[in-house]
Amino acid sequence: MLLTKVADLNETPEPLVLADVPIPQPKDREVQVRVFACGVCHTELDEIEGRTPPAFFPMILGHQVVGEITALGQGATRFKKGSRIGVAWINAACGSCLHCRNGLENLCTAFVATGRDVPGGYAEYMTVCEDFVYPIPQSFSHVEAAPLLCAGAIGYRSLRLTGMTDGETIGLVGFGASAHLVIQMIHFQFPSSKIFVFARSEAERVFARSIGAAWTGDMTETPPESLRYAIDTTPVWRPVVEALKNLDRGGRLVINAIRKDDSDKSSLMDINYQDHKWLEIEIT
Repeated sequence: MLLTKVADLNETPEPLVLADVPIPQPKDREVQVRVFACGVCHTELDEIEGRTPPAFFPMILGHQVVGEITALGQGATRFKKGSRIGVAWINAACGSCLHCRNGLENLCTAFVATGRDVPGGYAEYMTVCEDFVYPIPQSFSHVEAAPLLCAGAIGYRSLRLTGMTDGETIGLVGFGASAHLVIQMIHFQFPSSKIFVFARSEAERVFARSIGAAWTGDMTETPPESLRYAIDTTPVWRPVVEALKNLDRGGRLVINAIRKDDSDKSSLMDINYQDHKWLEIEIT
């Protein structure tokens, strides 16, 4: 499925084009992957509409890939042909800069994104640097594993960045693919903590309660207790403002988003920073 140009989804509801393209061949230290499943991420909408545009066109989107290694490039030794593996957002990085050496490859100046800078998983075959290929346990089906490679990974990283401990209160702002996995992580790691969920739709709030939210409400509602921590996974700014209002003194908000839409950016001016002089914001 090819994206041939930036498109407004309101005007072009089907922006991807089905086409035959040559099967990509792996270069040095790359592997070729036959795709079994590829998850769909909000970042694809950002790519289609130009907020995070592809490096070139046409581009094959998709970065939550589960597949099988079908060929090895020169020097690729980490995996064998036939291995079931996953491919995530990071397709390649330099491996030698300060950020790479500290496990922060997403900050590398040579960072290459799967499905944005190089062709991704909305295809039958793709290639990727072997350093960013992950073995998939047999306990997961292809479809179960795919969302873990983005929604699960960034959710886990956000939870880790909060620094929370068991018994502390946390808010999940937005309840999509990432947050519904994070709530399960919190229950497992911090069973005594209360989880408050802020979501737009009643369906999302019902779902959140069904998997353990202690309270749910709309983005503008006030939870029964102040939040020690909050994780925002929305694509807009207004929920950030509302989350800041609910943080306790010294609280931390982790913003989990590749970028925010500018349509409501002026809402940031609504914050009374004097009231929140002790807050801490971690942007991931």
